[in-house]
Amino acid sequence: MSQSNDTVSRILIVAIALSIVFSVIVSGAAVTLRPAQERNEALSTRSNMLAASDVIETNASNDQVAQAFDRFEVALVEMGTGEIVPPEKVNVSSAADYEMRQAAMNPEISRSLKEDPAGIKRQALYRKAFILRNNGSVERVVLPIHGYGLWSTMYGFLALEGDANTVAGLRFYEHGETPGLGAKIQKPDWVAQWKGKKIYEPGNWESPNFRLVKGGVGENADRREHKVDALSGATLTSRGVESTINFWLGERGYAPFLAKVRNGEI
Repeated sequence: MSQSNDTVSRILIVAIALSIVFSVIVSGAAVTLRPAQERNEALSTRSNMLAASDVIETNASNDQVAQAFDRFEVALVEMGTGEIVPPEKVNVSSAADYEMRQAAMNPEISRSLKEDPAGIKRQALYRKAFILRNNGSVERVVLPIHGYGLWSTMYGFLALEGDANTVAGLRFYEHGETPGLGAKIQKPDWVAQWKGKKIYEPGNWESPNFRLVKGGVGENADRREHKVDALSGATLTSRGVESTINFWLGERGYAPFLAKVRNGEI
């Protein structure tokens, strides 16, 4: 009996020792790999931003991504006022270092939303905007957007031409929508129809009224320039995309900032 107990004890000691060793190895690997993971994540986000802006191709090299990204100014925009604020206001060394998702969880620099059509729950008071200039004039503005679809929060970028109204491109890069249905938000043929669409109607710059139309827009549809085809079989995802666009380009989002762009104040 005693020999049996010794055997069990040895097995337990070995198992515990191995568990500790493997835990240390896994923890060490996680710490070692984290900088590389963060670099890859940043590179992926920049690649999607640039692809949305129609500045580079999706399969661009890392060097091409870096060079193209350096052409953009990264601004911190106060939601609701459109003012560009210095990085020091949110305790970061540069606007590029500002983490919007973390900011949305910080009650000091975010707010809860009572009316929440995009389903984001909390809104960071300051958001990034990426500005591309050509001979001093704004050529492109890229805005990070997110909103809830059927199953998940969809993260993306909406790029506008220098008139701060005409869509240059759209790219959703992270979501958990249904494969073959809501996941079509990433399909090139669906994304392509956004290019050239208008977000605002002249004289109504604070309230976009963009629509995703179930069954398709049609060649003779009224206000066709403000509509794209809804995703077939994905009503709630389509509704989420529509709400996301209208919220972030509305008066509680980037509308005041875009007004400044149109007025030549940015």
